[in-house]
Amino acid sequence: MPVATQASLKGLTPEQLEETGCRLCLNNTYHLGLKPGQDVLAAVGGAHKLQGWNHNILTDSGGYVGTTTTATMAQFGDRFQMVSLLKLAKITEEGVEFLSPHDGTPMLLTPEHSIGLQNTIGSDIIMQLDDVLVTTSPDARRMREAMERSVRWLDRCIAAHRNPDTQNLFCIVQGGLDLDMRRECCTAMMARDTPGIAIGGLSGGEAKADYCRVVACCTELLPELKPRYVMGIGYPEDLVVSVALGADMFDCVWPTRTARFGNAVTRRGVLNLRNARYASDFRPVENGCACACCRPRDQQGGLGVTRAFVHHNAAKETVAAHLLTIHNVHYQLDLMRRVREAVVADEYPAFLRRFFADLYPDSRADYPAWAVEALRGVGVDLLSDEETMYKWYLWRSDKSTKGQLYESKTTAPSTAPIATGHTAGRLSPPAAAVSGSAVLDGVTVTVTAVALSEAVSLEPSPPAVAVPVDPASAADRPSAAVVVASALATRKSPTLEHRSS
Repeated sequence: MPVATQASLKGLTPEQLEETGCRLCLNNTYHLGLKPGQDVLAAVGGAHKLQGWNHNILTDSGGYVGTTTTATMAQFGDRFQMVSLLKLAKITEEGVEFLSPHDGTPMLLTPEHSIGLQNTIGSDIIMQLDDVLVTTSPDARRMREAMERSVRWLDRCIAAHRNPDTQNLFCIVQGGLDLDMRRECCTAMMARDTPGIAIGGLSGGEAKADYCRVVACCTELLPELKPRYVMGIGYPEDLVVSVALGADMFDCVWPTRTARFGNAVTRRGVLNLRNARYASDFRPVENGCACACCRPRDQQGGLGVTRAFVHHNAAKETVAAHLLTIHNVHYQLDLMRRVREAVVADEYPAFLRRFFADLYPDSRADYPAWAVEALRGVGVDLLSDEETMYKWYLWRSDKSTKGQLYESKTTAPSTAPIATGHTAGRLSPPAAAVSGSAVLDGVTVTVTAVALSEAVSLEPSPPAVAVPVDPASAADRPSAAVVVASALATRKSPTLEHRSS
């Protein structure tokens, strides 16, 4: 999500933001509550009408509290910008007490007030008020207090929410880098059954490897059919790795903020167009990019902007920031479109290999170690040339079906169920296979897993598991059960072995 803090994205009109493909942007509750204020928002009919935006809006709760560094604030934006505004904040069970940055007036932001503001704003997704420390805080006692208080504040937010049918309230998982605390918070938040769940408190200066461990820990527990929103993430590498770890939604000011410093985000990395090397570079900002900035003039709406033009204006004219904002927002949204397409096509591992090869074309040795290790943990080896397509054929038989063969394919065995796909035919059970049986309502159901690939071997694992498709009818139709034989798929490689259940 692009971040339009005060109901506007710096440098773009709502129409230009829409043209980039954006259908969901972020506004900040705290800023809108101060100016124009709740009365004006109520009079105009909410933030959509205030900014002339006909698509979706997510509002942050307006209450990020804690401490962080100036560098982190510059990098990740509004949630951390709040910290600089609230240096004199006092956190109590009631809420956040602070002095207005405009006139020094004492103010109190409570869960009820935050939700009331967001109800008036009319955003499509609203966030709970949370108490959070940056992950690098050494104060374990305060971290636990913040985590437990965030759960209590969520209960107050739910009770105060006036529009649950039209505004989706997301909870925020806290707990710093303590994985046990994160698991505890995930369990508590899931019990509240909010429409979506955010993983908060990250991008605050922690090591990337620690970030990945926290995201992976949370996504292993969170419901698959609810959005998982990792707050404050915007670097392209972070986005694609986080998706592999199981995250769905992200926001960050970095793409727009870095545009104002003359930086273009491209598949080959970030180009600092203030550099003198671009003074006579008459290529588009990025070859092949379909944004209005890069499109040739002979294509509808194309501006045909060159790197040389941006370089000429970057130091002294706002037009350069405007053009690069168009490009950077389009790049980020197009990246996520390509991510979605790769996931749907079951080609995400191959997409990741291409992404990192484009970003680090000189050598794989340049790949960030944290990304390599995080992706290896979910079955994607960036350093391997092998693109093996794994196949499992699952033989299932019971007294009513004489035998059916099911096929499942994936390039990453750890990320796909072993028993999905279409019926390939009624055949005799293969000779070389791993079998398992389970009893369902007195009927023994047997399933066999077969790997038809020289690069894959199978070895026995726990017994098969039977799961009724429709428990109510399972007694009458035992064949309605889905039976999965457990096996370990091992890719044979001279240097690396992937194993997944």
